[in-house]
Parts: sequence; structure tokens; C-alpha cells
Amino acid sequence: MNIDLDKYKDFVDEVTSDESKDLEALITRIRELNEVVSVPNLITGGTGLSSEGGEFNEIVKKCIFQGKPMDEDTVYHMKRELGDIIWYWMQACIALNADPNEIIDMNVDKLQARYPGGVFTAHRSENRKEGDI
Repeated sequence: MNIDLDKYKDFVDEVTSDESKDLEALITRIRELNEVVSVPNLITGGTGLSSEGGEFNEIVKKCIFQGKPMDEDTVYHMKRELGDIIWYWMQACIALNADPNEIIDMNVDKLQARYPGGVFTAHRSENRKEGDI
């Protein structure tokens, strides 16, 4: 299959939001959102969670697929990455003006409703009720 990358580039540009292409549109949107949440904290939390989660998963990948030993140093490194993840998670909580304890309570409530009696099933994991996000 031969793909015309110039044609694809034009297509991508057509289906990209103004905020993704135009600095003034982006600034306007950030200012709108900043009335509701702390956008700097939100960006810090969102990008940090993604990157630190990736760093944690990089270690998992190396242990599972590349023979890296799951030794004391590796576990220590993973714990340090988890610390970074929780730091960025807290940035997201700050951005949303959310009580971290409330976030955990909401998660417990969600999972208790999804898995009655505290029993995981693949069926319930894959077949969620409407509104279960």
C-alpha cells in the first residue's frame, strides 16, 4: 500500500482544531479554561502523569521482555517513579481544586459498584453499565 503523505498531511490539518494550530486561539481557550481550573497545574499534571507513567512502564517492559532483573535496585527505581506519579497526580488535584481523599473515595465507590462484593470479573470489566466511566 502506497500512502500519499502530502495528501494525508492536508487531511490531518483539516481535522485539527484551531487551538492546536493557532496560538491566539490556544491562548483564548487557555484563558477560558483558567476561569474554571488552574490550567498551569492541569498541564503539569496531565503531561507529568503521562511521562512518569511511561517511565514506570519502561521498567516493567524491560523486566518482562528484556530480562532486566527484578532486584532491589529495580524495585527501588519503580517506587521512585511511583512517587513522581503521585506528585503529578497531586498537581491534577490542585488544578481541579479536588480533595485527594474525595478522589480516592470516588474511585472506591465506582469500583464497588462495578464489582459487587469486591470480586473482580472480566465480564464486568468489559461490560460496564451506562455511565460507568
